[in-house]
Formats: sequence, structure tokens, C-alpha cells
Amino acid sequence: SNNPGATPRAPPAPAPQHPARRSSPVFLSLQVFGTIVWILVAATQVPLPLLQGWVMFVAVTAWFLSIVFLCVFLFSYANRIAINWNQTDFLFHGTTFVFYFGAFVLQAATTSLHHLPRKFNSTTQETLLSDHEYNISIAASIFAFATAVCYGCSTALALRRWKL
Repeated sequence: SNNPGATPRAPPAPAPQHPARRSSPVFLSLQVFGTIVWILVAATQVPLPLLQGWVMFVAVTAWFLSIVFLCVFLFSYANRIAINWNQTDFLFHGTTFVFYFGAFVLQAATTSLHHLPRKFNSTTQETLLSDHEYNISIAASIFAFATAVCYGCSTALALRRWKL
């Protein structure tokens, strides 16, 4: 208005923008690679449930929470929840990076044990992983590493957004 005595109003605060909109190739890579890890581990007979169970837990949980995180922004819930979304983005992706890197190490460890006998007291020479499962496990290790790298990049981008 043109009222000379009126105090100027500050412009409205911008609505929070989902980090995936600013780095959508990284977010898409997280979802695709994470899904591939999930599928590949599920395609084996899971010879070491303690190790590969953790890999599956991390893959499924990270995938699900990433989708929830995306939906919070797509359906504008972020406008109703008063938290620092850049900090939350950093903490989520940083934590997930640590868990995914651990999952990669466990998956790689499972892959490296492929030559061990499946049953120690058996006279048959059946190995822990068949050749087919060994190849699947290699692919799962590679994609788990790629997913961890993507979460690391996403963490770095989130830190940059949060601190700037």
C-alpha cells in the first residue's frame, strides 16, 4: 500500500523445498540402487541370515523411510511440521549412509565366504554360495556400495544446504 506511516511487511517465508527436488538424480539413484540391493539379496538363499538379514533390514528400512521422507514434502506436511528440514535431511542421510556402508561391508563379507562348505559335518562339497548365488552376491555388494556412495553424496549435499 502507499500509506507513508505503515510499517513494511516482510515477505512471506518460502515453503520448505524437498531436498530431492534440488538433487533428484541422487535421490532417484538411492531408490533404484536400494531396490536392486533388496531384490538381489532376496534372490539368494541367504546362507548367513545374521549378516544378510542386516543387509535386508537396512535396504528395506532405508527405502521405506526415503519414500516417507519424500511423501512428507509431496503432500505438504513439511509446511505443518516446524522443524529444521535441512538439518533433518542431513541427519537422516548421514545415519543412513553409516548403516548402508555397514550393510555393504557385511554383504561383501558374505560374498568373500562363498568357498566355505555349506555344512561342516557333511561329506558333500557343496559350498556356502553356488556359482549363481555368488554372482548375485557380487552384484548385491556392488549395488550396496553404490547406494552407500549415493547416501554419502546426499549427506554432503544436505550438509552444504544446512550450513549455508
